[in-house]
Amino acid sequence: MTLTDLTTAGCDVDLDLIYAGPDNLCGRPLYRRSVAYLHADAAAALARAAALARPLGLRLCVFDAFRPAAVQRALFAVLPDPRYLADPQVGSTHTRGVAVDLSLSEGGGLLDMGTAVDDMRPQSRHGDTSLPAGAQRNRLLLRGLMHCAGWEPYEPEWWHYQLPLADRYPLHEDVPGGPALAVG
Repeated sequence: MTLTDLTTAGCDVDLDLIYAGPDNLCGRPLYRRSVAYLHADAAAALARAAALARPLGLRLCVFDAFRPAAVQRALFAVLPDPRYLADPQVGSTHTRGVAVDLSLSEGGGLLDMGTAVDDMRPQSRHGDTSLPAGAQRNRLLLRGLMHCAGWEPYEPEWWHYQLPLADRYPLHEDVPGGPALAVG
């Protein structure tokens, strides 16, 4: 199955793709365009999470979704730590199109989650009790919304969620049949 563009999949989420600009682990844009794709199953689960957040006055803000293999290789070259980035030779849940990095926003501003996205410190783990109570509450709210929509968390990263049994989905080098997303 091909990947689905989130802007046309009815997900109703905000996009702030960190790898489309220079403010990321590599310090340079890794995507040609600021567009996000997911496998259709993941896009449907993301739409469910967005629908659960909406009555609470919240929106999902997506920082990354499908990640082309070239981008996975670039990130792994900068941070070859399998706790945070899957070895590109094996592939990742992102290169399968069944993972999303995201947060919650309210009134146009991101909720405080205690650390930034891609902060590779122990404080980024789910359940870190050293954070202020508000940040812990916000992380638990995100986790609850995502769980109810069919996602599972990746424990070292409060922002990363993936579909269960992700290995059953195929790896993708880039968007099938579409223009290359990754910067060369």
